[in-house]
Amino acid sequence: MNHKFNVLVIEDEKNILDFIVKSLTAHNYKVTAAATGTEALSLVTSLCPDIVLLDLGLPDMDGSKIIEAIRTWSSIPIIVVSARTQEDEKVHALDLGADDYLTKPFGVPELLARIRTSLRHSNRLNNDSELYKKPYRAKELEIDFLKRKITLDGQAIHLTPIEYKIVAYLAQNSGKVMTYSTIMNNVWGPYAESDNKILRVNMANIRRKLEMNPAEPVYIFTEVGVGYRMLDDESM
Repeated sequence: MNHKFNVLVIEDEKNILDFIVKSLTAHNYKVTAAATGTEALSLVTSLCPDIVLLDLGLPDMDGSKIIEAIRTWSSIPIIVVSARTQEDEKVHALDLGADDYLTKPFGVPELLARIRTSLRHSNRLNNDSELYKKPYRAKELEIDFLKRKITLDGQAIHLTPIEYKIVAYLAQNSGKVMTYSTIMNNVWGPYAESDNKILRVNMANIRRKLEMNPAEPVYIFTEVGVGYRMLDDESM
């Protein structure tokens, strides 16, 4: 890694902060730390870090307020790192604009993988011409966005227009968990019903076409109560 990515870690628990700082520094990231929301917001504007790791339970404010504040002016990747396990809090953070969610405790390999995915997606967003043109490839699955063509192990897979929109959207955001509401809004529009039953029905059909064993998917994973995450793009 030639360029040292600048990571802002917002965490008030010293042992966790030390663990993250040590782990990231060992992998050649430049790390800045903040223990309060006030300090964090000041550092975000002054440092313009490449990515933010955010604990929701800060002493002076809820971490969701930081997500809201950052999203008023920046698309910088934000990964929520929190001990909170309630599904509605995960959904809320993601819907506010967080890119991903890690539940404590977590291991170094998972942390590094989530950071790489968020940074890679951020870099793709900075070059719109490539975001939808470069084919998605993972294991035996390939999606050509220009031709709207999906192949699995070299064989064409026939999806309905709605099924294709779902798969393409997840593939373009591969490696990231996308909430049910985000997918619904993208596929059916902002006035889609809040009930995600139609999404789940379509996903069941998609899995029958893409997965060898739909009960044990390898391409599209369910984040229970939150949404779906597609296997990371291997060609990026």
